[in-house]
Amino acid sequence: MEIKKVLVLGAGTMGNGIAHVCAQAGLEVLLKDISDEFVQRGISAIEKNLGRMVKKEKITENDKQAALGRIKAVTTYDGAEDAQLMVEAVNENIELKKKVFKDCDAVMPADAILATNTSSQSITQVAAATGRPDRVIGMHFFNPVPMMKLIEIIRGYDTSDETYKTIEALSVKLGKTPIEINDFPGFATSRLIMIMINEAVFALWEGVGDAESIDTGMKLGMNHPMGPLTLADFIGLDVCLNVMERLTTGYGDPKYRPCPLLKKMVDAGHLGRKSGRGFYTYDN
Repeated sequence: MEIKKVLVLGAGTMGNGIAHVCAQAGLEVLLKDISDEFVQRGISAIEKNLGRMVKKEKITENDKQAALGRIKAVTTYDGAEDAQLMVEAVNENIELKKKVFKDCDAVMPADAILATNTSSQSITQVAAATGRPDRVIGMHFFNPVPMMKLIEIIRGYDTSDETYKTIEALSVKLGKTPIEINDFPGFATSRLIMIMINEAVFALWEGVGDAESIDTGMKLGMNHPMGPLTLADFIGLDVCLNVMERLTTGYGDPKYRPCPLLKKMVDAGHLGRKSGRGFYTYDN
């Protein structure tokens, strides 16, 4: 099956990034959120990011306008009845994800593929909320979506080979490098990066070094582009805590326990860049 039209659920950072790359690759896109305000904010972000690409001479103004012309902002499922793919990018809440998957299962064609951009939730659990578990799959993009090349394609328990191959081909069309992953808590990338971030928070909490020293050690000593605490601020400390709790529950292993400092910072509302304060202070 060739994917020509895609429904993207959620117009936030990840959702508008996914809509951006799909439209730029020539796909017709429905970008849906719960209010017109949220959807228009997502469209504005796409226009701004495409504008940056024009300034850098990566695309032309005509390319920008053509991509924007392929995106339709919606707050209902009108138009989804002939889409071949849905990509969900709503909050990392398993019950919310199961609800929107059930909704899409009811309105989209029987052969449409339903994908989730989750970084840690179970593909198999989400698929079980539908009548087409063989056509449910994980498409884990990375932020910022237009720039990051990797995409984790995660097979649920019942995901068919046909579904996997269709999404693998689409990922290449989008200019991404796909890797095949099976459905385990945190998959591959989130599991590994969150362990590193959590251990860095423990090192800070225990007084091994200050945030800048720990980050500099990983940047210069391990050749990482940014330190783990800076990365945590960029991701959002609430997201980091959510993933660590998912790993702890999923594996039942105390090595995944979130650092108490991470919990305290989230309780205090210090969530990183998006709140203006995390391990560092930001001028928003």
